[in-house]
Amino acid sequence: MYLNFFTSFHMTDLTHFDKQGQAHMVDVSAKMPTVRVAVAQGQITMQASTLALIAQGQAGKGDVLGVARIAAIQGAKRTSDLIPLCHPLALSKVAVVFEIDDVACAVTCRVTAQTVGPTGVEMEALTAVQVGLLTIYDMCKAADRGMVITDVKLLEKQGGKSGHWVRGDAQ
Repeated sequence: MYLNFFTSFHMTDLTHFDKQGQAHMVDVSAKMPTVRVAVAQGQITMQASTLALIAQGQAGKGDVLGVARIAAIQGAKRTSDLIPLCHPLALSKVAVVFEIDDVACAVTCRVTAQTVGPTGVEMEALTAVQVGLLTIYDMCKAADRGMVITDVKLLEKQGGKSGHWVRGDAQ
């Protein structure tokens, strides 16, 4: 199975593998630094009573969204510690926005990450979303262990050789 995976791709298609199929960190030393921006989002659904605790600031552990915002920023900053082949980046901006949806009984987390450098910030934005949503789960699990994290995705990226990309179904 492992060999079939590699024989169905050209090694140049998967930049984190060398010609022998061995994992490596991509060499970005020849790439020109540009402004790089990525936007990602995800959602956590829950019981209406749990959402009310968050919205009213009455969760037992405190300001859920305030703590989750700081956690998301920390997650972006620590991405290279968590994802083995990610380059450590000097982030110039991480913005986290939470939206409460009473109808869907959900909180959406949207993160914009930015840097000036030779490689993109998609992984930082995606990691930040996950960490922010996981923090909401952690802070509210005593009230609702059935929460579900869904729809984590990259919405947009800018900068670098590949230019500007926007998800076709971006919301």
